Amino acid sequence: MKYTLAKRLALAASTLLIGSNAFAQVKIAYIDPLSGPFANVGEAGLKGFKEAAEILVNQKGGIMGQKLEFTGFDNKGSPQETQIQLKAAIDQGFRFVTLGNGSGAAHSLIDAVNKWNARNPDKTVLFFNYAAVDPTLTNEKCSFWHFRFDANTEMKMEAISNFMEKDKKIKKVFIIGQDYAHGHQVAKYTKEMLAKKRKDIKIVGEDLHPIGRVKDFAPYIAKIKASGADTVMTGNWGNDLSLLIKAAKDAGLKARFFTYYAGGLGTPQAMGAAGENQVIQLTEWHMNVPTKNTEKFALDFNKKYPGVWFYYLRVNNMVQMVAQAMNTAKSTDPKAVALALEDMRMPVDTGEVWMRKSDHQAMQPLYISIFSKKDGKTVKHDSEGTGYGWKTLATISQRDSQLPTSCIMERP
Repeated sequence: MKYTLAKRLALAASTLLIGSNAFAQVKIAYIDPLSGPFANVGEAGLKGFKEAAEILVNQKGGIMGQKLEFTGFDNKGSPQETQIQLKAAIDQGFRFVTLGNGSGAAHSLIDAVNKWNARNPDKTVLFFNYAAVDPTLTNEKCSFWHFRFDANTEMKMEAISNFMEKDKKIKKVFIIGQDYAHGHQVAKYTKEMLAKKRKDIKIVGEDLHPIGRVKDFAPYIAKIKASGADTVMTGNWGNDLSLLIKAAKDAGLKARFFTYYAGGLGTPQAMGAAGENQVIQLTEWHMNVPTKNTEKFALDFNKKYPGVWFYYLRVNNMVQMVAQAMNTAKSTDPKAVALALEDMRMPVDTGEVWMRKSDHQAMQPLYISIFSKKDGKTVKHDSEGTGYGWKTLATISQRDSQLPTSCIMERP
């Protein structure tokens, strides 16, 4: 085959372009606990991000021909260490960071990002929050440089309390949580919303415990039993939830648990058969929500990473929205990406995710589900090989999940 000069030049230019992009990367620093009591949660999240980037972005052409990659930075779950890891990431050239575990760490990160960007307007950093749910992060403390892809505590409690309002079996509620911003917020909204919607419900006890340091929850469960509670409300996550549920199981506590994170790593196995029809969760998805693509993604993920069960649909949503924002903006400049993300509406397997411009809070469908025996119908898939999985009790539409914001955002 003979090439004309023009064709030869075009081929050479194309080869140079492909060669250049083959070495280019869009890098996001994953700052979360990769050691300590929540290392299993952090490691599972990092695997989720890497898999989502590969399957949902890189295998579909990447970002302007570049690969999207996530690199782990271990903050040990500490707000102070979070700032150290942010500096390490910036020193290595990262302009995008993500974090999810711990609102205390998220507060620390958003403060550090705001200060860095004010001092370095030519080297700004953008923070993608996939799981830290303190409402203040998108209200009084909102920032142009922060986007949240999970429903916040107030939105979740609004949905749960609406459900509890109709359940007349609930008479006495005990609140237990981790002693930091998130645990305090869950307790606050539980009391406020139940007082408004169900004045007949009594809060019979409230307890906060050190985060990540309790090895035996038996004394806490004893207090719950003594209170006569028929319902426990908790925002616990990770081992703090698994050990709490295990202690309840060992003590034979019959109260039902309303949770934010019971589907997370290790908790289904801690519950086993004892959790049947006793544990309820609110999530943006679970394995038995009918979907077009996510079911296959989750099954493939579970097969590829034995013992690490796919949990975060919001991670997939975030990865796809960030990639779409960069491709739309034709830029990886953080400010341009932020402007492209604002008001973005993206179809997902469960409906639509909308990133509200006024506070950078994602709106999406939510599900309330109960731990139930696998039946091949409403519970098609079990969770963590337990023989029990999640059965949908209620679906909250994206529109119904929305709450007002007090955010007054300063824009660059």
